[in-house]
Formats: sequence, structure tokens, C-alpha cells
Amino acid sequence: MQGKFFIYTTVLLLSGYSAACTDKKASSSNQTNTDTTKLPPVETKAANTNYKPAFAGQTRIGGVKTTTAYKVEKLAERIGRPWAVTPMPDGRLLVTDKRGGFLQIFDANGVLVKKIEGLPAVDAGGQGGLLDVALDPSFSSNGMIYWSFSEKYDVGNLTSVAKGKLNEAAGMVENVSVIFRATPALAGSTYHYGSRIVFDKDGHMFVSSGERSNLDGRVQAQKLSSGLGKVFKITTDGKPAPGNPFINQSGVMPEIYAYGNRNVQSLDLHPVTGELWEAEFGPRGGDELNIIKPGKNYGWPVITYGIEYGGDKIGDAIQQKEGMEQPVYYWDPVLSPGGMTFYRGNAIPEWENNLFIGGLSSSHIVRLVIKDNKVVGEERLLADKGERFRDVAYFNGMLYAVTDAGSLYRISKQ
Repeated sequence: MQGKFFIYTTVLLLSGYSAACTDKKASSSNQTNTDTTKLPPVETKAANTNYKPAFAGQTRIGGVKTTTAYKVEKLAERIGRPWAVTPMPDGRLLVTDKRGGFLQIFDANGVLVKKIEGLPAVDAGGQGGLLDVALDPSFSSNGMIYWSFSEKYDVGNLTSVAKGKLNEAAGMVENVSVIFRATPALAGSTYHYGSRIVFDKDGHMFVSSGERSNLDGRVQAQKLSSGLGKVFKITTDGKPAPGNPFINQSGVMPEIYAYGNRNVQSLDLHPVTGELWEAEFGPRGGDELNIIKPGKNYGWPVITYGIEYGGDKIGDAIQQKEGMEQPVYYWDPVLSPGGMTFYRGNAIPEWENNLFIGGLSSSHIVRLVIKDNKVVGEERLLADKGERFRDVAYFNGMLYAVTDAGSLYRISKQ
């Protein structure tokens, strides 16, 4: 399997459609409309800017509506502060606790099975803590797991990746080692750690970092000597992956795969093309969906469809520049993207190869229909829950989601 080995995806409900569900109680959607892009766009609020898209369909695409009946179950609540949910081969769920710095294993019905400790200390202030977790592609035989976290280091803190062997019986991770750090450490910020991990078909890892939010870090997103605002590709030992675009170049981090990113908390591989897709936070407006290609520059902070939180323009207030990639899609107002996953099966036929992204400040999960690498339809799901969706994952025809409030959801065919 690609992505987080087994990836959960959340099932999204169209904005305004109520699918009330409570603990252990299911709700179903029984819409009869066809799945179409001829519906009005789901976004109706005013944009933060008057910036124009680079091409038709780059933002506010027409809406779609799921026609297959499905159910939404709230499996658990108040499970802590989850940041990532990763399915295990037997269908159980491995969940990180951001503030506590530990892992939890839940069974397929949301019952806590085991608390897992023994991980390095996390710097849990602000947006930091224990972040993503991924299973080794050979987890069933070697028990190895990999996780990202914010670590106190040198003069400040940074995004780090560690690995270890899961000893479930002992409730521990053993033989722990930190294999990669997105240097330099930065003082004065507890924000924008990025921090998703995705395995490719060759067993190498894509890892994202943020530019740490403040102005000192922001400018480093364009510097190839810095690990801030980047997507990396590394081996399971933390070395540069073979074929990386900047290997053997003087003054450049050889682990860098792409650069010019703001804060990447969404990564997954397209189940058909194998391409790496990414969603990242913009400032006030301008959240982006990108296809990440080796060596490419994604523009932050030189080009952006957003403005400063206080309303000022960013840089020269330009949205396009030669040598910098345009997003496949962008949101204004923002989505605030959490984790994301492609729907790999066809249990719900119209969802096959669709992309699902958790929305934080937007409080919904977005479903994107993609054709020829373009977004052709958008739907909002679980908007009635009023929760910040931190991660979504797919497993065996079902979608799972965790929220900042500590809820665990499952979506499956009715």
C-alpha cells in the first residue's frame, strides 16, 4: 500500500446536508441527485482578495453531491489530542497524541487497546508535539514505525523524524533513533512544523516541513541550504533518497525534493499515477493543492493567493512568476488543511480515486473529484459536526477521521 501504508479517508457530507450521528449511532445519506459538477460552488463567502486565478477552475469549482448511501459512525470521543490516525494491517488504528507525546492503539470499533510509550520528548507548545506516524511497508514482519515530532534542538526547535520497533505487548517503542532533522532549529516560534510522512513504492519516505511562520523562517522556504518550507525524500535511515534532484550540489540539502512551501500537513500518492499530491496552509486565503514534482519551486513567499492575517499584502502581492509552480487548486477563504487521503477502492463507486482533506478552521472534510490532474468537483462532508478535522485515512473501503476535540469517526457504505 502507498501513503501511510493503509490510509484512512473521511467521508464528506455536502454543506448544509445534515447527517446527525452520535456515539455508536449511524446516519446515512440517501441523496438522489446525480454526481455532477453542474451544482453551484460550495464556497459562498466573500474572498479575502480580488486576486484572479491563473486558469479556469483553479478555485471555486462547481459542487458535487454523493449519491451512494453511506453511514457515519462516531466510534470514540475525548481520546486526547490526536494528530494522526494510521490503520494497521489487521484493521486496528494507531493514533498519535500530540500533547502527550505517546501513541494509542484502538480496535476497529474505537475501543482503546493499548497505550504506547517510549518515544523521545516532544516540544508540545503551540502547534508542536507528536505529529504524524507511518508504518514501515514491511511492518507485518519487522514491526518498524516512523513518526515526526517537534523537538527542542540547538537554539530553538525543529521538525524531526524518528523510527523504532513497536513492542505492543510491552506498550513501548524500542531501539528508538532520530533519523532526520529539518535544520536549522529556529528560536521564537512554535508554529508551522508541517510534518506528514508518506512511503513511496520503493520504500522511501516523503516528509514535509513548515517554514515556522515567522519572518526569519519564511524567507528560508526559498533557500536550498535550509530545511524550512520543504518536501524531503529520504531513506528509512534518514539519508537522501537515490535520485533526489539536488544531490551532490554544493550548499544544498540533498534530502530536499521540492521547496517554496508554507506549511504542508497533507501528503498522499495518487493511487493510479503514483504522483505525490500535497495541500498546504496559505496565510489569510490561498490554501493550496499541489502536485509535488522533483526540484520544483512552489513559490512561497514570493507568490501567493493570500494576504497577511492583519490584511497587509505579502511581498510584491503577485500570484504568478516564471519558474514557480501554480497550485492545481486553491481556497479563499481558507480550508486549513489537515491530513488527506485518496479513496483507493470503489465500495462507494463515485469516490474511487477522489481526494479527501480534513478541514480545521473550516470544520468539514472536503471531497475533490479529480480528472486529468484538475479539480472538477467539490463537496463538503461532516460539516454538521462542528469539529476541526485533523487527519483522514482510508482502509478497506472505509474512511476514518480524527478531530482536535478527540473524536474518532468512521464512514462506510450503507
